[in-house]
This record gives sequence, structure tokens and C-alpha cells, in this order.
Amino acid sequence: MPVNLPQPTSIQTSEAEIGGRPAASVLVIYTGGTVGMEFNRRGELVPMKFEQIRRKMPELRQLPMNLAVLSLPEAIDSSNVVPADWLLLARIIGENYARYDGFVVLHGTDTMAYSAAALSYLLENLGKPVIFTGAQVPVGRIRTDARRNLITALDIAAARHPVARTVRVPEVCVFFNDLLIRGNRAKKVESQQYNAFRSENYPPLARAGIEVAFDDKHILLLPGGPLRVHQQLEDRVIILKLFPGITERVVRAMLEIDDLRGGVLETYGSGNAPTAPWFLTCLREAHERGLFLLNVSQCEEGRVIQGQYETSAHFTDLGIIGGADITTEAAITKLMFVLGLRKTAAETAHLLTYDLRGEITLV
Repeated sequence: MPVNLPQPTSIQTSEAEIGGRPAASVLVIYTGGTVGMEFNRRGELVPMKFEQIRRKMPELRQLPMNLAVLSLPEAIDSSNVVPADWLLLARIIGENYARYDGFVVLHGTDTMAYSAAALSYLLENLGKPVIFTGAQVPVGRIRTDARRNLITALDIAAARHPVARTVRVPEVCVFFNDLLIRGNRAKKVESQQYNAFRSENYPPLARAGIEVAFDDKHILLLPGGPLRVHQQLEDRVIILKLFPGITERVVRAMLEIDDLRGGVLETYGSGNAPTAPWFLTCLREAHERGLFLLNVSQCEEGRVIQGQYETSAHFTDLGIIGGADITTEAAITKLMFVLGLRKTAAETAHLLTYDLRGEITLV
């Protein structure tokens, strides 16, 4: 049975109209994360309710937009996020889509890139901004980055193109520190600095200085059809990261998991892997069992080019699918999404190589 969704609560803001037209309406979806944490009696950071965040950020009432907040029934640390949470977020956005001009998702940083990538697939034909943000330092601390991240994310979610007067960023994105990044291109690269996220293989969609400077040529166009919210993900998947000395026992233990449907294979450089007979046999047998294996580079700026070197020349014949310049986060969530569509083997393989939401660069 699907859970009953919580209802948004309005925040009284400063203006109902801007320049003679209604102010933008933005829904904040609070999931938890460092942005809304406080210390418990043992000195550990634990999630708090959004009402406590709102009390610490009175400037939210001064924003020139109509703002509402919807909190998940229980705030969660992002390390505990599971695919069911992504389906819930997609459903919340779908059921509130007509009421708001944009959405901001407050989320923990550890798995934000996974969640943003997953939502990009689940929200097909998205025509409004869904901006993930959070903080490295809780909102109650003096040197918090929560205020700047949240205020700028709200500004982006409400932004319209100055000429076309259309939605400025009809995408799932991550905004952090000063960069707006496509959600399925984001990767967390820092745990001790404010610039926690980067997009190595695709330019930022905007940079926030005194003003927010958008790079319109890299932003997806408005969709041609209505929003479609998918509600199925396949979680019988793995990530197998290669390393020098990996053994047949380890590889077989992972690829022969009961009911496994597919996996992301993190290889070296441009998609290279060992050519040991036992390794190639493991891959061949996995393909014959119907597993879909997506080849992704371990390099942050890497791109898989199967066949460029001898050590990847066998992959295509073994049914391994090249992942181009996709990130691991976007690859594993794409695998969950595509397998969840329950297509034929040929259709599934095609979709895994196809650029669904701007997650890969096809050359």
C-alpha cells in the first residue's frame, strides 16, 4: 500500500506579486541531512525537524516568492537513503507538480548525487526545476553554508528566462557552494570543504556570484510532452570495482548472487580490465545468464572507449555495455531505472547506451 503523503505548509513571504505578475511558488521538500542536524546528548549529529530550521533562518520570510514546505514523515540521514525514498520523492513532486513553479529538495550530501540522478530518470519530461541542495555544516552553526545554499537554490528554482519568460532550468540539478550542476552529472568530491560537488565531464549550468549566471546553452530544453512519474526501480544490482589482485572467488561471489539482474563494472582508464581467462569466462557466463553489465571508468574525468586497448577489446563480444562518460552514481541508478521498465533484452541494452536525461555525452 502506498503511504499517504504529507501536505505542504505555506510560509508567509514578503511579496505575492513581482512586477505586476504573481510571484513564483516553490515547494521545499525536506528529507533531512547535515543542513538540518543538531547534536544529541552523546555529541552525535542527528536530524531535526524543518520547523527548527525555519526558526534559525528568519530570512526565508523575506523571499520574494510564495514558499511552502513538505517534510518527510521522518527526517533521514542520507546514508540511510534507499530506492523507496527516491520513488516517494518522485511521487511527491508528481502530485504537487501543477501547484508549484519549482522544487527544492533538502538532502544529505553523502548520497545526494545518487538521489539527484535517480530523480532525473524517474521524472520523465520534467519541465520545472528540481534543485537538490544541503550543507556541509548544520544551519545552527556560526560558519554554516546552509543559508547561502538554500537561499540560492530557492532563487534558481523560481528563476525564469528574462526574454522567453519560461522556466530557466527544467532539470533535476544539484546546487552547492557556487555551482549548479546537472543532477546526473554530479559527484561528491569533498567532505571537509564547502565545494563538495563537481561535474567533471559536463560544464556547470550556472555559477552563483553576486548574481546567478546561467549557461543556457548547456541547459536541457523544455520537454515536448507532459510529466510522467515512474514508480518502479530494480534494486537487484551491484557495483563491482576492479583492483589489481582481485580474485576469481570475489568476482564469482558477486556476479553469481541469486536473482541478480545487472551491475556496474568499474574498470581502469578508458574501460580496461584484466584479460585473464578466468575473468573473461566470468563475464561471458554472466552475460549468458542474462545479466546486464555497464562498463564505467574509475577515472573522475574518464570515458569508456571499448576496444581502444587490447584489455577492453573483448568486452563488446562478451555483451558488456560501454558507459561512455557516465558517473558511477548515474550509472547504477540508470541501471535500476532501465531494468525496472521490464523491457526486452535488446531494448534494455539499447536504453543503457542511450542518453536518456543528459547523463552521457554521445560522440
